Amino acid sequence: MERRKFLKGAALGAGAVALATPAVSQGTRTMTIVSTWPRDFPGLGISAQRFAQRVIEISNGAIQTEYFAAGERVGAFDSFDEVSSGNANAYIGADYYWTGKHPGFAYFTSVPFGMSTQEWNAWIKFGGGQELWNELSAEFGTVKLPVGSTGTQAGGWFNKEMESPDDFKGLKMRMPGLGGQVITKMGASSVSLPGGQIYENLVSGAIEATEWVGPYNDYFMKFYEASKYYYTGGMHEPGGGLALGINASWWGSLSDWERAVITAAAYEEHAASHDEAMAKNGEYMQKLIDEQGVQVRNFNDDIWDAFGEAAAEVFEETRAHSALATKIDDHFQQKLREIGGTIASLEGTFINQRNRILGIG
Repeated sequence: MERRKFLKGAALGAGAVALATPAVSQGTRTMTIVSTWPRDFPGLGISAQRFAQRVIEISNGAIQTEYFAAGERVGAFDSFDEVSSGNANAYIGADYYWTGKHPGFAYFTSVPFGMSTQEWNAWIKFGGGQELWNELSAEFGTVKLPVGSTGTQAGGWFNKEMESPDDFKGLKMRMPGLGGQVITKMGASSVSLPGGQIYENLVSGAIEATEWVGPYNDYFMKFYEASKYYYTGGMHEPGGGLALGINASWWGSLSDWERAVITAAAYEEHAASHDEAMAKNGEYMQKLIDEQGVQVRNFNDDIWDAFGEAAAEVFEETRAHSALATKIDDHFQQKLREIGGTIASLEGTFINQRNRILGIG
């Protein structure tokens, strides 16, 4: 109970708003949204609730939203089927949760050694990524829009220092998506848990390590009560986006104006959630160190090399799944090199030199 009160208080302090609605007129449409995040969940949950409110605001009340957090209507990992079946109009979550349905979904959240958020946004919006996302999602009766992003995520929380690839052998770690398959190749047991269940499993010892997001989101999760070693920059989730998954039949029933409103709200929240994390991560990293005694570490080159070797195997297995999986990976890898190479030569060169001269990092 104390933890629940803390999380709710933290969420309200971060500016969450209740989904109060203006007067309802005849002809008002209702959008029923289910989420993979608990209510008032710091960071991701607040972002989802903020999106639901913005649909009401931008539409001037013409589109009302019914928002159900994880467990309020269906379980977090039941959200996809709830929307695909038409029982709800939309879900908000991470599409790499659905790799059991098709491994191609991972590319539309994040994949090991993949795109940063800046690169992923360019691919989705202007590089053909949205079209591939639509093609894959159509097989499951859905359409997708980006609705959130966290930027490059931390490598995770561990109860011991990770000094070599061998330290992953036998490790029970929460890590979904293709990243989870990578650590499995290294001898770990990857566990996929919804966000609301991670803390209890970490504290109980059911898992020994976990990744979540980054300092801003992780601070409120209190993982430091069970794990004091916090690793920066992981391979598993370098960037990308969260999904607004919409039932295709319901989407097709909307007017052009209604689709434009929902798209605008989704794009706005996609940018806002990323910018919020970038603004807050430094502050909350310092809080973790100063207030909780968290010890920040980086994976060494031997571990990174092992990640790379395992990831190569995972991508080969992913491509072997189907022609569409191969098509998605081919396109993703091509655009990663085009977009990422240019960013590295421009922003990368500047940032490295700026940080060197100013003594940053």
